[in-house]
Amino acid sequence: MNVFPMVSIIIPVYNDGLRLKKCLEALENQSYPTDNYEVIVIDNASDEEHNIKDIVSQFSQAHYTYEAKQGSYAARNKGLTIAKGEIIAFTDSDCIPTINWLKNGVNALLANPNCGLIAGKIELFFRNPSQPTAIELYESVTAFPQEKLLAEYHGAATANVFTYRHIFDEVGCFDDSLKSNGDLEWGNRVYEKGYEQIYAEEVCIFHPARHSWSQLYQRTIRLASGSFQRQSKALTSSLQKQLLFLGYLRYNLTPPINFLIKVFRDQRFQSLEEKLQVSLVMFFVRYSSAWELLRVKFGKESARL
Repeated sequence: MNVFPMVSIIIPVYNDGLRLKKCLEALENQSYPTDNYEVIVIDNASDEEHNIKDIVSQFSQAHYTYEAKQGSYAARNKGLTIAKGEIIAFTDSDCIPTINWLKNGVNALLANPNCGLIAGKIELFFRNPSQPTAIELYESVTAFPQEKLLAEYHGAATANVFTYRHIFDEVGCFDDSLKSNGDLEWGNRVYEKGYEQIYAEEVCIFHPARHSWSQLYQRTIRLASGSFQRQSKALTSSLQKQLLFLGYLRYNLTPPINFLIKVFRDQRFQSLEEKLQVSLVMFFVRYSSAWELLRVKFGKESARL
């Protein structure tokens, strides 16, 4: 294989023009040869005022395409239809890849002949590092645990994933009926085919921590319904699905004692106030998840993306 194989970087975007521009700036300045990679931005029906197409046109490595079907997995699948690379890299519009992200991701793949998936490190950053919000503190211990996702679920967050084009040819594209957890579902298919999955800390991107209750709520309900939807699709009987629903509901209504113990033992939190704040956020997440499960169970539409 070529020392610098062709790479297609796929980025879905929805109403996120300002952060997309920062992401594309970082990708424009990668240490990888410019002739050997392309950036495909898929506008997932963003509102017109976000000017996604105009932003993409400012960058020589970037190409614009459009996907009307709602959902980041539908958008990523659209990107795959026009990708030219033998290696496919995924990141998100709110991420900032490090300068060697592309080079390190490719090297990690090439160094492991039977590798089907490289999951890179997702490093969170705060708006104001000296005064993080309770939400940011919570995110710092819970968000994007790539190594844990690989070990426990055989998948990884597509904010930072490298793979080969032939893997998609073999196992298929993302399930675009899922609004969340589609990356884990796809990763499971890769794992079941016998491919190795590797966590690579040197393949690093930066991701902003969510900092407000509304941001956290949107993420929480998306993940809650997405996780339930992913697992229930594999079940055939209504009884199995009902038991799964009751299990999820019971889990989210049970006080998170183990999490609270870990928080109060965590040396990263310097004060009792911080520990209490993070604990409060976890209660919010659990009960918001339970509410979303009930909404979806009784026929309401689950959250977009």
